[in-house]
Amino acid sequence: MSMSFDRYMKDMIQPMRDELTGLGIKELRTPEEVEMHLQDAPGTTLVVVNSVCGCAAGQCRPGVALALNNDLVPDHLFTVFAGQDKEATAKAREYFAPYPPSSPSIAVLKDGELVHFIERHQIEDRSAQEIAEDLTEAFDRLCR
Repeated sequence: MSMSFDRYMKDMIQPMRDELTGLGIKELRTPEEVEMHLQDAPGTTLVVVNSVCGCAAGQCRPGVALALNNDLVPDHLFTVFAGQDKEATAKAREYFAPYPPSSPSIAVLKDGELVHFIERHQIEDRSAQEIAEDLTEAFDRLCR
């Protein structure tokens, strides 16, 4: 019995998607969805660029989960999946200039403008707790 590559990838990736959507983070799967939700979005917006890599599993997603327990959190919570929803991810990255593409990564926007960004190299060498502390500091400063 053979399984298509697309079906295999969907089955393998779904738990990684669920880890964020289970926190109430909405997936943006198309460039149109990204534009609709990020362009000039009022208030604060969190965008997690999800990934299949080990640092996404061990540090990024758990760090985001911890940070969302903070009293102050962004008004809007979104994620795109690098390597899976390529066009949506490319569109989201347009909002993260001047930073180069990085996955995983975490962006906070205020009124549609990038105000805080955590790049992959700032995720790889830090614990989930350290990432959560970075995010909660940003949330406390920006989400008032």
